[in-house]
Amino acid sequence: MADVRDSPTVTDYPDPETADHITYNPSLATLRGYSSHLETTTDYGAPAYVSEYRSRSAERTKNAVDDGFDADDFRVFEQALDWVRDPHNDVVCVDRVVGRHGDAAHVCRLFVPEEYGRIALAWAKLLEPAEEADPDFVTVQLPDATPEPTIRILPEAGVTTVLGSDYTGEAKKSFLRLFMLRAKQRGGLGLHAGSKRVTLDDADGRREVGQLFLGLSGTGKSTLTSHGLWLDDPEGVEMIQDDVCALLPSGTVAGSEGGGLYIKTLGLAADEQPELHDAATDESAALENVAVDDDGSVHFDEPRHGRNARAVIRRDRLASASEDVDLPTVDQVFFITRNPLMPPVAKLTDAQAAVAFMLGESVETSAGDPSRVGESIRVVGTNPFIVGPEGEEGNRFRDLIATLDVQCYVINTGVVGTDDPVDVGVEETVAILEGIARGTVKWTRDDDLDLTVPASVPGVDVDRFAVADRVDGFADAQAALRADRREYLARFGTLDEEIVDATY
Repeated sequence: MADVRDSPTVTDYPDPETADHITYNPSLATLRGYSSHLETTTDYGAPAYVSEYRSRSAERTKNAVDDGFDADDFRVFEQALDWVRDPHNDVVCVDRVVGRHGDAAHVCRLFVPEEYGRIALAWAKLLEPAEEADPDFVTVQLPDATPEPTIRILPEAGVTTVLGSDYTGEAKKSFLRLFMLRAKQRGGLGLHAGSKRVTLDDADGRREVGQLFLGLSGTGKSTLTSHGLWLDDPEGVEMIQDDVCALLPSGTVAGSEGGGLYIKTLGLAADEQPELHDAATDESAALENVAVDDDGSVHFDEPRHGRNARAVIRRDRLASASEDVDLPTVDQVFFITRNPLMPPVAKLTDAQAAVAFMLGESVETSAGDPSRVGESIRVVGTNPFIVGPEGEEGNRFRDLIATLDVQCYVINTGVVGTDDPVDVGVEETVAILEGIARGTVKWTRDDDLDLTVPASVPGVDVDRFAVADRVDGFADAQAALRADRREYLARFGTLDEEIVDATY
């Protein structure tokens, strides 16, 4: 077994300011120019690219904490380090910062081949420039290095190597993965979540409500995080973060990406998501695997290059985006699910919230495994980037929300029922979110579901969404689901029994 102590650290990579073969922090225009041969220019002036790999290669990703590394794994880092050092290679290096304040801020350094400047271009638009400092994290991405993707991570060293994939998401997540790990090491918890601040001026006076939304990519996290709830001034909503946050022991939710958002664009419509659509059709955007004709016409409704079409959009093009990336306090956490045996929303105890966190129930999307789109899946924390024992994450989540007095909910953005199912529409979901923020939802105990569910929601006919009425053989189906959930949770040896016993 190779020794992790002999593997590279961030200090082993060449200093890009002194290495003649490395172009250090070129302008965005220069990065775009490097990949001009790969670009189709949209009719609004933004670059569009098509990658060979169109989603993350999760099955080909290993880290030294959770996976047994052998000599071949460590040679991946040696290969990348040798490439960066080789003076005959045209190397581009870009520094950015993930997070913004104090211990939550980390300098990130990305090395890519010059011809793949498009990867650095899109990634650089997501984050803010770094002041001069040594890097905390280093990623080398070499799309042509291997026939198939090979992604290896040294979490403690802060080093990631991506071989054989040209998907921008690999660069993005390489740094966010480590951002979340460092938050956990400081007593907090990294979350694959969007954050927003809702400002209300109602019977309870003028106040702010901090909300988090946990969900897999493609299940509505970005939509709910950015949705304005149709509030009118002086009320309103500010989108703080779209993808990854860190819940800290102080109660602050530290943001990660201060420059932009990496949104899914398939089905993006001007009438349904006008703000996101406007930003994605701005010259500042960068498109990946979006259907674009040779004349620059863009077709967000066409999966010409797969269903995981993406756009990097700039925060400063979003009217709802706050200048802040950190949420000072969080009041409510929502787990997004698409389980037809779940009501449109349920209010959870702390232990039940930890259950929801551990279950991470959703459906597979094209951002994860395109071959399994639509299948029911479970991902702890709806976060496929956890490093370390997953059960400990559930325990940490329960302890943090209990200490910080955070109320948690599970929200179904799919359908309710398996027989005569009914869609939970945007109108119902927005009414539920607004009602919860205002405190106008009346709750009742549903013994069949073993959950607290709405008795009334302003603007919603909750009786339409009675789960038991829309599932033939409901009692048996619910008992089977609960048993399956409990069996699943029992797999996590470090998860507290109190959480397993709270299975609903």
